[in-house]
Amino acid sequence: MKTRTITAIIAMAIFLPIVIFGGIPLLIMSYLLAIVALKEVLNMKNIKLYSLPGIFSTIALCLIMLPEKNQLIPIEFQVPCLIMMSLIMLSHTVVTKNRFNFVDNAFCMLAVAYVGIGFMYFYETRSAENGLVFILFALLVVWVTDTGAYIFGRMFGKNKLWPEISPNKTIEGFVGGILSSTVIAIIFSINYTMPIGMLPLILVTWVFSMFGQLGDLVESALKRHFDVKDSGNLLPGHGGILDRFDSFIFVLPLMNILLISFQ
Repeated sequence: MKTRTITAIIAMAIFLPIVIFGGIPLLIMSYLLAIVALKEVLNMKNIKLYSLPGIFSTIALCLIMLPEKNQLIPIEFQVPCLIMMSLIMLSHTVVTKNRFNFVDNAFCMLAVAYVGIGFMYFYETRSAENGLVFILFALLVVWVTDTGAYIFGRMFGKNKLWPEISPNKTIEGFVGGILSSTVIAIIFSINYTMPIGMLPLILVTWVFSMFGQLGDLVESALKRHFDVKDSGNLLPGHGGILDRFDSFIFVLPLMNILLISFQ
């Protein structure tokens, strides 16, 4: 517990100032976090980041995460680049005589989408109008949901939510996490100018809370499939980057679709 607490304090001391500042530092941090998360996913299938599939996956990840207003590679060139890399990786299955096969290739592509889209929206959300408010809103919804789910699960949990995937999670904890997120919706509705009213915001926040917990279950299913305890060991006491950001990967795209687009 001591190690976990120290790690959390140090991580937040680095993480929050960069989120608050935004801009290039946040873009760099988003890329670094995403690349580490991609490495963690590929490692589960014994695909090294410095292998040819790992290198092309990293390039694809970087292309997906390019800011919407970037001047480096126009959008019309990004898609052809991704198509070319997909064809090269498919050709790699022939060169390696199926040691790297079609399933491995599909795994790399889905891993890039899974990690890249979530972290791309991390930067894009912060860059939006009132972006800092929305990032803090997302962070608090996820953290309060996790805390509420833990407390309600410990106090009232009797019915397992999905024991084959995450044995400790309960239906009562799942519902308690969603209800706990209501507090954040009310606080932000009163103190900040949100694009929608309080009641719609509460309903949307419940959706974020639900999908945040679903994101956690998705990563749990991935780890259980490959029989690993944590996605990595970069954060002592917390596991890997993916272990900490699995919920945000689901919440942030939804936030842009259901909330920020109404500005």
